[in-house]
Amino acid sequence: MKKFIDLIIKLRWIIAIAIPIITILFALQFKHIQFDGSYRIWFGENSQTLKQYDEFRDIFGNDDAIIIVFHDENGVLNKKALGVIDRLTEKLWQTKYIARVDSLTNYQYIHTDKEYPDDILVENFIEDYSSLSPQQLKEKEKIALKETMIVGKIISKDAKTTMIVGRLVPKASTTIGSSKFIKNAVDGYLAEEKKSGYKFYLAGGPVVNQTFSSLAKYDMTTFTPLVILMVMLLLWLVFKRASGMLLSISIVIFTFIIVLATQVLLGYKLNNFTANMPVFIIAIGIADATHLFWIYLLARKDGLENYAAIHYSVEKNFLPILLTSLTTAVGFASLGISEIVPIKTLGIATANAALLAFVLTILFIPALLAILNPKITKNDAKNKDEISSSLATKYATFIIKNDTKIIFTSIAVFGFISLGLFKLQVDSNSIRYFREEVPFRSAVTFIQNNLTGPMAYEIVIDSKAKDGIKSPAFMKEVEKFEKELKAKFPDARHTSSLIDVVKRFNEIMVGKNEVPASNEIIAQYLLLYSLSLPQGMEINDRMDIDERLLRLTASMDVVNTSLDLKMIKWIENWWKNSPYSAQVNGQTTMFAHMQSDITDTLIQSITLAISVVSLMMLFIFRKIKMIPLFIIPNILPIVLVLGVMGWLGITIDIGVAISGAIIIGVAVDDTIHFLVKYKEARLKGYNFHDSLTYIMKYAGSAIIFTTVILSTSFLIFRFSDFMLNVNFGIVTAIALIIAVLVDLFMLPAILSKFDGKEKSFLN
Repeated sequence: MKKFIDLIIKLRWIIAIAIPIITILFALQFKHIQFDGSYRIWFGENSQTLKQYDEFRDIFGNDDAIIIVFHDENGVLNKKALGVIDRLTEKLWQTKYIARVDSLTNYQYIHTDKEYPDDILVENFIEDYSSLSPQQLKEKEKIALKETMIVGKIISKDAKTTMIVGRLVPKASTTIGSSKFIKNAVDGYLAEEKKSGYKFYLAGGPVVNQTFSSLAKYDMTTFTPLVILMVMLLLWLVFKRASGMLLSISIVIFTFIIVLATQVLLGYKLNNFTANMPVFIIAIGIADATHLFWIYLLARKDGLENYAAIHYSVEKNFLPILLTSLTTAVGFASLGISEIVPIKTLGIATANAALLAFVLTILFIPALLAILNPKITKNDAKNKDEISSSLATKYATFIIKNDTKIIFTSIAVFGFISLGLFKLQVDSNSIRYFREEVPFRSAVTFIQNNLTGPMAYEIVIDSKAKDGIKSPAFMKEVEKFEKELKAKFPDARHTSSLIDVVKRFNEIMVGKNEVPASNEIIAQYLLLYSLSLPQGMEINDRMDIDERLLRLTASMDVVNTSLDLKMIKWIENWWKNSPYSAQVNGQTTMFAHMQSDITDTLIQSITLAISVVSLMMLFIFRKIKMIPLFIIPNILPIVLVLGVMGWLGITIDIGVAISGAIIIGVAVDDTIHFLVKYKEARLKGYNFHDSLTYIMKYAGSAIIFTTVILSTSFLIFRFSDFMLNVNFGIVTAIALIIAVLVDLFMLPAILSKFDGKEKSFLN
């Protein structure tokens, strides 16, 4: 070790110049940074859920759309509102990536001709709104509110809210930049309609994707600089000198620039999680640098010269910093087993950052200290003793005197809080990824409150035979299913399929709104309807080419994914008990199925992280008795945070799922520094009281400082509009605070009972 440190000091100028230059070269890659906010980033290439969704799109086209909604208190069947609808409908038809537009004006109204009652017409519901009289508009409203195909879908039951839907071409979902293009185009159209005075609400895939991207960019450009400034301030307050603050923050900046640039070089695009990688790296890098500089500072204050203090600090910190870097890397790397791609990429990238931060800390800080040789006032022996006795000694005495009370109080409090685990629920609903005031979520809430269910289940029903969807028995079974679905689940607001068309034709022809009894009649109705439709409004998106599969769309309210999965299972089981079968598809279903991935990520990553870290501790301490002492203070913060979430009714989402392994990876640093210093003290022959005093002098303060810095950094996410970041930040910060309390109180109390004798089992 001595030769290694001597080499660093010898090459100090080369190291001090080379590392910043290398970082700058990496930073040049930032001009190639791209953001990807599409739904596909949440699923791996081999995802069965994604494969099923792609198969659905191959058959029925894209279920994604851009949705415009607005409200008129006087009803939307007036000339001003219809003018807005008509203009937006025409503009959407001419917009790139949009395959079809559905609105109140171009709704294909099936009716008879007054002059020729035997003729059935299929035409735009409103052809020339400007020529309609107030009385005619009233008649149109009455007709619209009787059309089951559009009431509760395109127009609200009170006729005051309406929706314009621009359905996307299949390639739009996989074309980079398509969402931005569509969103910008629609924003332009709505800017032109400002004079109408209406407030427009936008929803749909392009809006979601752009919201993901814009929030990721905002979080990265806002919170990263903010966290850096806050950390610099905290470091200044801790060290009270510029050298310690600048050296620590430089490690962080070098690390996240190199890691982020490497991601760009490897062709990865940033998403809402990896965009926050700089903040994670800040949390990782600061801990190493703080411990190294803190011991260097103590050494200088104790009278050591610059080079000697560098040797002393590196020798004392090398092992614990290496261990904490490895355990932090293991914590993050355990996320690499997740099936959720943003979590996987974040975990692997940040694990590499933990190792890189260690290398930079060990090389750059000693090299700079050797060059700078900061002036540090020495403590006289008297002051040094007073500081030691007034802080560390009182702490050690308190622990030994109250060890039993601390243990039993902790068990009682932890036991009660942990009961909240039984109340925990998991929710991966993508709508709840955003704060309520985010425009997209506001739009979804408005749609649900005023029009229809903003989510959609695409239910593909297999009639089991070619041309089977034309069977009266099949159609009646679908009709029965629709009624039972709505009766069982009030969150199912509206259903639509070709059966609605068939029943409407039958109502006009024979006066009965029901499924005809003849295959031939159903086939004639569908053929007549298909031939009457204008180009672009065909029905091939409602059935497959063999007319075996029928697509039924159910508009659903926003619910937690546990209920989504319950409803999806009920739907598929309902059809299993019939002569037919069905599969629920669409983006809502895809995100619902992510719930199991979230649970797996939380459980598997925590288990893997704890297992690997425990083995590392066994290898280092070579005492099986140390394993429980290591596991307890690092499992408790997770259990307690999840328990609190259960009591408060906060659901587990992706942000919380990734926090478990990260809490272990980062919080374990405190335990390692504590136990390493404890082992050092015991091997030197110190009694238990003096060992605690030793720990507080060489690790306690740094543990407290780093916890304050880390928890503050993560709490910054509290102000994000991306709820996954909000929940992650709050949960992680609280867990880290709990972890330091456990490490500084419960752990030493257990050690007092377990190893408080004069001679330690470590000797």
